[in-house]
Amino acid sequence: MKATNKSTSGTSFHDVTIRETPANMIKFIGPAHCIGGDKTNMEWEMETEDGIVFTIYDWKNYGGLNRNMPVEWHIGGHSRSDTEKARQEIFNTLFNKK
Repeated sequence: MKATNKSTSGTSFHDVTIRETPANMIKFIGPAHCIGGDKTNMEWEMETEDGIVFTIYDWKNYGGLNRNMPVEWHIGGHSRSDTEKARQEIFNTLFNKK
């Protein structure tokens, strides 16, 4: 899994999430690509080892995020199977490094 320069246009939420603190997301995945938006506070544009693009973002956590409190992160992709694959790579990245 790595940051991508490919377009993530057309990705959407398919009921796939992961729960983690913003501090650990930044520590293990890197800085968010977008900070502060209309309905998100943090967002990453990523791709899997196989080149599947996806996004990771908080959704409607108005009022900001506490960096040390777990957040339910939405994973956006072009299909449910894409987001499931992305979740597995995120999980592996987060929990193999702790």
